[in-house]
Amino acid sequence: MKRILLLISLAFFLLGKPNAWAAHDNHPDTVKVGCYIISLHDFDFIEEQYTTRFWLWMLHDHPIDKPSDMIELPDAKEYKIDNMMMDSLNGKGWLQLKIKSVMKQAWNLQNFPFDEQTLKIKIENPEFMVQDLIFVPDTLGKSYDPALEVDGWKIKSFHIDTGRAHYNTAFGDNTQLKPESDYAQFVVNITIKRDAWGLFFKLFLGMYVAFAISYVSFFIDPSHAEPRFGLPVGGLFAAVGNKYVIDSYLPETSTLTIVDTLHGLTFVMIFVIIAFSALSLRQDDDGQQKLSNATDRLVAWIVGGIYLAVNVVSVLMAL
Repeated sequence: MKRILLLISLAFFLLGKPNAWAAHDNHPDTVKVGCYIISLHDFDFIEEQYTTRFWLWMLHDHPIDKPSDMIELPDAKEYKIDNMMMDSLNGKGWLQLKIKSVMKQAWNLQNFPFDEQTLKIKIENPEFMVQDLIFVPDTLGKSYDPALEVDGWKIKSFHIDTGRAHYNTAFGDNTQLKPESDYAQFVVNITIKRDAWGLFFKLFLGMYVAFAISYVSFFIDPSHAEPRFGLPVGGLFAAVGNKYVIDSYLPETSTLTIVDTLHGLTFVMIFVIIAFSALSLRQDDDGQQKLSNATDRLVAWIVGGIYLAVNVVSVLMAL
């Protein structure tokens, strides 16, 4: 009889023993999380990724068997923990990790090269749901190196936040009332703005020169048909080549970007130049030299004014 009672007691003990990180009295355990960004680099628009190195630390109440299991970066293509330290502070466990990660990034290229990007570094706890564990941000001190420089970019804003990552599945756990799961999430939000003017002129100088070459044809006598038509045709090929060069640095996108707008405008204006050159030549052949010259002057003012206005408006809207 004593042996039976002992076995029953042992069974109740094993079944009722709480997980070290389980919620007590329906209150989830709280883990304070902080970060310190060391670097942001290797921005790759074609592969849609960038690389970051940062310190991450956690203050917790319970021991951790395997610290690397405490975190997951769901948006990382790959990440590596370069350094790990564990200690105790004021009776709490302290875990510090140095992480290098290649992060996925959906670049917003609508206003390229005057674009502004928001980088999000998401860190989740993959073991315990929010009923058992939540994150709170450690906002004491700086969250990134004040000397941090991102080549070609300026850091516009930086803030950290915590929340929950929602999944519309219970991952096979049929004890859940709903096939849903929520896990603690720590998010680093970094907004960067490109220092764009130098890049803009480097990228678009070829396009503007191509248009200028085409525009010069308005000042050539229509009787000289070869240079009158040869210049805009050459300018058109130069503009198309410039467009292909820029596109080679960018991923494919269905969004109409400022690159598409300005190059499309250049193609249309060069076609207009060629079309009205043909009209001017026809008028000159018919002996209407004055009308031909008037056509050249009028169309030159219209084409130049429209081209300049659309360029200025497009750039100002992108800034």
